[in-house]
Amino acid sequence: MPIKCIRDLDLKTKRVFIRVDFNVPLDEKLAVSDDTRIRASLPTIQYARQNGARIILASHLGRPKGRVNPKCSLRPVATRLEELLGGRVYFASDSIGREVQSRASQLKEGEVCLLENLRFHKEEEANDAEYSKQLAQLCDLYVNDAFGTAHRAHASTVGMIPFCREAAAGFLMERELEYLGKLVSNPEKPFVAILGGAKVSDKIEVIRNLLTRVDALLIGGAMAYTFFLAQGVEVGKSLVEPEKTDLAKQLLDLAAARNVALLLPIDHVVTSSLHKGAETQITRVEKTPPDWIGVDIGPMTIQMYRERVRGARTVFWNGPMGVFEKEPFAAGTMEIARALADCHGTTVIGGGDSVSAVNSSGVANKITHISTGGGASLEFLSGIQLPGVVALQQK
Repeated sequence: MPIKCIRDLDLKTKRVFIRVDFNVPLDEKLAVSDDTRIRASLPTIQYARQNGARIILASHLGRPKGRVNPKCSLRPVATRLEELLGGRVYFASDSIGREVQSRASQLKEGEVCLLENLRFHKEEEANDAEYSKQLAQLCDLYVNDAFGTAHRAHASTVGMIPFCREAAAGFLMERELEYLGKLVSNPEKPFVAILGGAKVSDKIEVIRNLLTRVDALLIGGAMAYTFFLAQGVEVGKSLVEPEKTDLAKQLLDLAAARNVALLLPIDHVVTSSLHKGAETQITRVEKTPPDWIGVDIGPMTIQMYRERVRGARTVFWNGPMGVFEKEPFAAGTMEIARALADCHGTTVIGGGDSVSAVNSSGVANKITHISTGGGASLEFLSGIQLPGVVALQQK
């Protein structure tokens, strides 16, 4: 079903509620330490300003669990947004109530107000009807530009939409659905997917769904060791999910039945301990020392994966190739980021540590699309309908 975009709305003089994803990291002084998500929504906010909207921005930050928590306040985000917009951003100390309604009604064309953390009210995550109505009373029009929360049926992503006159997607949401939609509907071939991270169980459905679409699936990270265990390969003290070996066998069989190349590492970096200064070495996977831990893909695997990416017309990547958060074991993940940057096809990063790797390696500007929603992008690629998207379609 088609979805309206913000460009399809008559914004002039209208109070426009824009659900953004400003769930950004704060430093020890409670200042924004990474403004990537704020910048991602700027095109939608700027468009609304330029077209005479009176703008109410709403987001969550952290997990305050339905209570006011100063460490989760969006006030620092308002400060950073002012700097990025080069103009005043009003800050409301709550998301509902008389004072908030007054502030919203007093906004002039092009002015911006950011509401306090939606999740300070437990009713937000409960998708409470009364809270949804109160949010809807703040606005004339609704825009969702928070793809990262589209897999949650919350008041601000689903509940308030029926109470709004019109609803549409922002430019960020539109872009996410465009590129992720192509992956599941009409990817240019060869299509290569790269999945990493700790657990097979976290990505069962996305693996199953991708195996019906990709030409090759490259596995890295700790999840690879569950596949090795399923094949009877000893992997020392590497992280595995023994209870998921039957599932891993099923996925290997499914790949073979569909003639999909499911590639696992052939060599890896191993360490005697995850503690700083521990001894490391590179070995073939089948020669892993009994008490050692696999922590990154090795140089032969990097080259093998790089060659697959080089020949691809579409590449999707989610998840690190090793213990990426520890610098000595980040090389494999960083090399995959560079491989995508060198690819001449469409490249899509599915959020999480993969985004950090792309940013750290300085190749973000060479990636076709970097998703802002790790969980949402994986659910979308699993074939699951996202509540926030369905709500826009139905409206």
